[in-house]
Amino acid sequence: MTGSTAHRPGLDARGFLTREGSLARVPPAFRPVVTATCHRLADVFGHRLHSAYLYGSIPRGTARRGRSDLDLLLALHEEPTRADRDDARALGAALDAEFEQIDGHGTLLFGRERLLSDLERHDLGWFVACLCTPLLGEDLAAYLPRYRPDSLLARETNGDLALLLPRWRRRIAEADDTEQARRPLVRFMSRHLVRTGFTLVMPRWNGWTSDLREMAEAFAGYYPERGEQLRAAAVLGREPAGDAAVLAAYVGDLGPWLAGEYARVHGVKAPRPGGL
Repeated sequence: MTGSTAHRPGLDARGFLTREGSLARVPPAFRPVVTATCHRLADVFGHRLHSAYLYGSIPRGTARRGRSDLDLLLALHEEPTRADRDDARALGAALDAEFEQIDGHGTLLFGRERLLSDLERHDLGWFVACLCTPLLGEDLAAYLPRYRPDSLLARETNGDLALLLPRWRRRIAEADDTEQARRPLVRFMSRHLVRTGFTLVMPRWNGWTSDLREMAEAFAGYYPERGEQLRAAAVLGREPAGDAAVLAAYVGDLGPWLAGEYARVHGVKAPRPGGL
């Protein structure tokens, strides 16, 4: 089942995870979006901004015009304030409204010190070093180690599903009882469950992919009895439908099972201050 590293994506010749995106891979249709983003980030955040990164389908070169969102991570010199988060939301909303190429936006904000902390070394640090593409400023990957697809990385990236499930249930309960309101929840939770299922088997599979279908297939190779559930979630992660039954199954069956199996195999993610 494990295969050799030579046959697995996402690894270099020494078995380390490689950075998955680059500005060279940005599809031509999305390059004006990236250019405008660079200019406006500098204008809005100025000296507060240490560095900015793209992640997701745009720097991987798999973005779909009118279907993909703009995903950013901003490292600030200090911990972000409410005003910083408001500025980021306003900037994302303005770009989303202006460019029909993108459908949605999301910006993660963190202080530089937190991103380089020991606690975040195998979570946010890994995310920056391997899944984020530098856009502006000094690349923090220079201060981070090389990573392997091992059990420590699995635990620290997705070993907190049990903590998240009560929050998911609240979000579902508080959402409007419409297909439109449920659709983004299905998309988000589908993607999260597929990625969690993949990182559960990642050390045995010995590689990395961000393709939801490939993730689900890797998982199914080790858990065939749950394979169809994750394959279905991978489809809904790309083409969501606001089905209440799907959400109920996620928080009532697949999610709890996955959280328990994850804890059994890899342990539980180190707690964060404030439970975050």
